[in-house]
Amino acid sequence: MFGRANCRRLGAVWAIAQGLFALVAPRWSVEVTKRLLETNYENADELEPRPAYLRQVRALGIGLAAAGLANVAMDVVAERDADGDVAE
Repeated sequence: MFGRANCRRLGAVWAIAQGLFALVAPRWSVEVTKRLLETNYENADELEPRPAYLRQVRALGIGLAAAGLANVAMDVVAERDADGDVAE
């Protein structure tokens, strides 16, 4: 059911989705992280992100989405090469 290729593709799709979410809505991404922190830390709900941190979250989102897209592209090329369709 979940072979290595399927897990790799699922991870790439997750990376693209998470990266786009952080790119488009960095404040919401920080809110999700704060909610996760609230279960283990006191006063986590009082944390406020600085504008520089939101820019960093947005930049990480770009990198994560790019890594996911690169993984999908490499998988497509690897499948095409495995089928014997070598581009010249």
